[in-house]
Amino acid sequence: MWAVPPRKNDLESGARPLYPMMLESPELRWAFIRKIYSIISIQLLATIAVAATIVSVRPIALFFVTTGAGLALYIILIIMPFIVLCPLYYYHQKHPVNYLLLGVFTISLAFSVGLTCAFTSGKVILESVILTAVVVISLTLYTFWAARRGHDFNFLGPFLFGAVLVLLVFALIQMLFPLGKISVMIYGCLASIIFCGFIVYDTDNLIKRYTYDEYIWAAVALYLDIINLFLSLLTIFRAAES
Repeated sequence: MWAVPPRKNDLESGARPLYPMMLESPELRWAFIRKIYSIISIQLLATIAVAATIVSVRPIALFFVTTGAGLALYIILIIMPFIVLCPLYYYHQKHPVNYLLLGVFTISLAFSVGLTCAFTSGKVILESVILTAVVVISLTLYTFWAARRGHDFNFLGPFLFGAVLVLLVFALIQMLFPLGKISVMIYGCLASIIFCGFIVYDTDNLIKRYTYDEYIWAAVALYLDIINLFLSLLTIFRAAES
């Protein structure tokens, strides 16, 4: 008898679709997914490098909080990611401008994360990093597993949008009328739950809906979910420690 070569049944081989009724090529979708997670990995490594530098080199953080020029630069760095998103939307398919803008977006956001961590204890930062990593990996694996079994999380979109609006109003009230440590912890818990939902929602979109030309937006969406989840957990642990 002729020897029958073994079939590859692993996920990335494309032998099985990522979800039922998948019409596109699984190989192409897996290549797209790998590209997105490669970009996100580089973004996270850059964020860790910048944040670690700010935390370890104390004069950098002191410059931002004790001088007028540092405070002005800090405000610029806070609004810079929002400013960069506009040209990034326009040039998100134009290489290499899209990568340059993505780099500016990532580094400016990394400075904000680093300055937040600079005045936080190492124990709180480590706890937040570990919990963020566990939650992101777990939710990512769950979403792939659920998509394979036909579950669709597109319905989360309107609820998450409304939840973000509530979160923004909550933050505004907290800034105008501080309600104490308990309210800060409640805010952190709500934000953590919301961005866990965003991780599931954006991962589901990555599997099913993002086109191959939208790799920049897909990377930005998931990167923001991870960073915001980390900052939310940091808020909880910092409030609990104080």
